Amino acid sequence: MFVLGIDPGLSRCGYAVVEPAPRGRGRAVAMGILRTSTDDEVPRRLAQLHTDLSELLDEFRPVVVSVERIFFQNNIRTAVGVAQASGLALALAAGRNIAVAQYSPSEVKSVVAGDGQADKVQVQEMVQILLGLAERPTPADMADAAALALCHLAHDPGLRMVGAGR
Repeated sequence: MFVLGIDPGLSRCGYAVVEPAPRGRGRAVAMGILRTSTDDEVPRRLAQLHTDLSELLDEFRPVVVSVERIFFQNNIRTAVGVAQASGLALALAAGRNIAVAQYSPSEVKSVVAGDGQADKVQVQEMVQILLGLAERPTPADMADAAALALCHLAHDPGLRMVGAGR
């Protein structure tokens, strides 16, 4: 039983597959970055991301996909790409009847680092601790995806109980 955390982005889309574990922690099963080329047109990039996300969903069959809720950013071009990637992830999960959860960046930071204003390094360090990783997960998109999965585990006691029974 897995939670797939997705930090959406058109150029870099972070993902983390986390399995519930005892005491509210998780076990990292897979983490990485899905990349698309900035040389390609947006439709081709979305098609590539569609393929990559579909492969993740098919391989790991998560029970929940946890995606960062999009807020307007200063760079509208970046915000549009993030929103497109987010929408794609949400639609792919919903199309497979996979539960979807969305959390704001401050919600994720509060749960994982204890501070809604935590910086990227603090989130990376806490993800490292909570998942028992040998090193800080980098780049930050990957750590953010893991933090999204951990945030969902903290909000869903049923998943934590299943993990504790293993």
